[in-house]
This record gives sequence, C-alpha cells and structure tokens, in this order.
Amino acid sequence: MKRKAWNQLLVWKDDPERKPLILKGARQVGKTWLMKEFGRTQYKNFVYFNFDEEEQLASIFEANKNPLRIIDLLAILADQKIFPGDTLIIFDEIQECSAALNALKYFREKANEFHVIAAGSLLGTLLAKPKSYPVGQVNLIDIYPLYFDEFLAATNEPLHRYYTQIQKDQTIEEIFHNQLLEAYNYYLIIGGLPECVVSWKRYKDPQRIRRIHEELVTIYENDFSKHNCKVNAGRILMVFRSIVSQLGKENEKFIYGCVRQGARAREFEEAIEWLVSAGMLNRTYNVSKPEHPLKAFEITGYFKLFMFDTGLLKHMAAIDNAAILLKSDYQFKGALTENFVLQQLKGQFGAPPCFFAECRNEIDFLIQNGTEIVPVEVKGGEGKSAPSFKAYIKNRQPKTAIRFSKRGYTTDGGLINLPLYLAAQTHRLI
Repeated sequence: MKRKAWNQLLVWKDDPERKPLILKGARQVGKTWLMKEFGRTQYKNFVYFNFDEEEQLASIFEANKNPLRIIDLLAILADQKIFPGDTLIIFDEIQECSAALNALKYFREKANEFHVIAAGSLLGTLLAKPKSYPVGQVNLIDIYPLYFDEFLAATNEPLHRYYTQIQKDQTIEEIFHNQLLEAYNYYLIIGGLPECVVSWKRYKDPQRIRRIHEELVTIYENDFSKHNCKVNAGRILMVFRSIVSQLGKENEKFIYGCVRQGARAREFEEAIEWLVSAGMLNRTYNVSKPEHPLKAFEITGYFKLFMFDTGLLKHMAAIDNAAILLKSDYQFKGALTENFVLQQLKGQFGAPPCFFAECRNEIDFLIQNGTEIVPVEVKGGEGKSAPSFKAYIKNRQPKTAIRFSKRGYTTDGGLINLPLYLAAQTHRLI
C-alpha cells in the first residue's frame, strides 16, 4: 500500500538531527506493516522485537541502561549483527514495556547513530503523561487509517492515476466524476483500516468487511480494560458506544446525558481524553470567534466527537449498504459524511479543524489555512448551501469558502464546491 507517512519516514531517515521515532495511532491502522516494509526496502536489514509477543524481552531493558549493551543483547536475540545506519531497529507494542519506552532517551543521548523506530497501540495515552516517555528525545509521527486517495491507490490504480492529476479549478469529466463518487460510496462502507481494504481488494465481499469490522470493535473494546490504567474502563466503553447516538442527534454537540442519564462532565472527562489520546475518537471544538488563531477561541466544554474511521462508524450505526450505494436519504447520512470529511482533513493543516455554532446557525467546520480561516459546509448529496452558510459568507466575506458535496468541482468567486472524494486533497487545491 502507498502510505502518505512513507515520505515522512524518508525525511526522518535522512535528517541529521534524527531522534528515535515513535509511530502513534490506533490499533490496526498499519503501523507494523509500515515499519517492516520501511526496514525491508530502505535498509540493508532490520531487526524486529514485539513486546506483546515476547514478554521476557522486557528484562533486557529493565536490567540495562547502556544502549550499546542493549544493542549487543538484541543482536544475540535476533541472531544477526546490528550496524549503525544500515540496520533498522524496530520495537513494536512498546507500550507493554515502560523501561523500553524510557530507554529511547539513552539511544538518543549515547547511541544516536543507530536508527530506532517504535510503535504501539494506545501509545497516546502514555505519551500524555510526561513521566512515561522521554520528553524532547523522540520524533513523533501520527498514523491514521488510509485516506481516500490511499484507498483509491490500493483498490483502483488507473482511477487513482487520474485522481492525482486533478489540478486546481479543473473540470472533471462526468465519466471520472461518477467513477470517483462510486469509489467514495464504497469507502464509506469499507473505511480506511488496512485489513478491510486488503480484504475488499481480494474478495469484493461486503460480508467479509462486516465480519472484520465486528472483530475490530471487539478488539478495541477489549483494549479499554487491558490498558485503562486509572481511567474507569466501564466509562470508556460507555462513551465509545454512545458515539452513534451522539452523532445521530440534530445537534451533534456531545451531551454527557446521552452516555448515561444524569451523567456529569467530571465523571466522563477522563474517559473522553483517553479515547482521544488513544486515537480512537476525533474531537472538534466550537470556537467563540472564527478568527486566527482558532486554538485561542476554543470553547473546551462545547465539542463534538467523531470516530477515527468512517467505515467503522458506518458498521456501528448498522447502516445498510444499499442505503449508501442506492443514493437514498437516511437520518445518519449527514453525520457519516461529516465524519468522512473530518477524517480526510486530519493532518492536512497546521491546526485541527473546529466548528462555529452561533445561536441556531452552525458552520460544519472551520479550517485554518495559514492565517486565513476557511468555512466549510458538508452536504451528503447534491444539495446547495444552507442558509446559515450563505449568511456566514455574506456577513464575514471570507476569501475562500468550501462546500463539500456530490456535485462536480466548481468555483464561484471565493466559493469552491469540492466533490467529497477530493476532501483528502483540500490543502493542495485551495
């Protein structure tokens, strides 16, 4: 699979200021494959160590602080020599060994000529605690499920070749527009988790995708109790299972009472932070002013939570595939489409997307593009702009405004209609 993170790994490898690297991301987003493939193709050899599969591996790090001694012992264990710059050292599921996570700072300080890359599920929950990892001594890369363009590259290379050639203000021929919309509809069903994408490429069987999603939900929910630390596992599970109903409301603002009747913020705040840090949920904040910098105007008590993978959300909401493929309207269509757009926007801009709700008017997303604030409207079909979006443009006159929909790629002054399948290319096209 072609992953956007590959270029980040190449930059890291050649950086003279390179530090040990940590890949962050939810379970099953492809971190292990990415590390092994990078080691196989970019180094003379690699050594791979999994702390979940080899529990006794932790004893090497618990008994030794000297990274050169650790490397000697790892070489014996792997039965091959480890050379600086030529061998990639891979630590997987490193969250299972705090001593190994902490040892990364010794590699940085005393053995930085060795190339070390680590990954693990739920690592974000550990990295949120300063004592759990070497502050300032590691590089970090976030790994997400496959974006739509990565999905397209994996499942339809000729169409992807056309897709990558789309330029700003280009008219997209109807035949390709329809093919890309069809691919978008299938992405809503399949999502971007690598196991699902590979299965679809091989078998084109929706039932296999459903079973994989079911298994993944079970794995994720089991993780809540396995790695919850001091956070109540039951509350994490309750928040996770409430996401569909939260997004199904007319107002998608997160309401604690939808998790449990009479629930208070103080009871579930830590569970939410855990899920966001683990990469399981994406959070957007309302802002008091749609101005630069958006972070300065976030209203921390007014937010929405979305699933990190749209295919998984579709499965959890039990949306029938026919509702998506036959272009029918259904209550959850708007929420699913917003979830898709947010998933595609992740990592494209310097600041995370926000939204703007004022009185009864709401702008789905605000993007900070440099110092410019770009309002975004999301339409699940071919409908035109809502009155609140038109009023925002009229009153605030932004230089650029974006409407995502199933319409073709058009521009009308500063208003750009981007087909939903181009959401992953937003930064390049504006």
